[in-house]
Amino acid sequence: MSQFDANKDYYAVLGVDKDASPREIYRQYKRQASQHHPDRGGNEEQMKSLNEAYRVLKDATSRQAYDDARESGARDTATRVSDHASNHGPVAAWPAREVGVWGQGLSALLCLIAGLFLLLLVRMQWMWFLWPLAILAVFVTGFGVLLARSVMVAANDQLPVTNRFKRHTKLQELAFWTVIVTTGYGLYWLLSY
Repeated sequence: MSQFDANKDYYAVLGVDKDASPREIYRQYKRQASQHHPDRGGNEEQMKSLNEAYRVLKDATSRQAYDDARESGARDTATRVSDHASNHGPVAAWPAREVGVWGQGLSALLCLIAGLFLLLLVRMQWMWFLWPLAILAVFVTGFGVLLARSVMVAANDQLPVTNRFKRHTKLQELAFWTVIVTTGYGLYWLLSY
């Protein structure tokens, strides 16, 4: 039994270039493993392929043997691949990028603005017959609050382990919910008078 499958593109599985350093391979493996681990809602088969790719690419000798096997196989099938690409278009497409913390923050901000705008519109225009709109506004604002919390958690996850704010997650949660409750009470007081 061979220690690798030369037909699989382990570099694409990990998302690194062929000339990536061992450090880059390690970092990308850790990043991908944290995203695709089955305990965090990931796919078990994808995690197995990540482990297989990392097992081959982390060792210099197995990586060299894999590269040699891929090149000898690539020479044999080069004409078949070029014929397939010319007849059927590109073989693979790049995966969609994650929106990141800034994208999540923008989504949370837009939900909060839209929800508060609808709430103020219903209250200031004395349009109480539009009570379903007020209920929608409360739900949109609540969704914005949950998105803002996920931004806080994602930003905390991106901090390096040595950062002192990373270990105070309970304090961050307390501060976040204190801001939310006081802002909610302030809006209630503002809208009731």
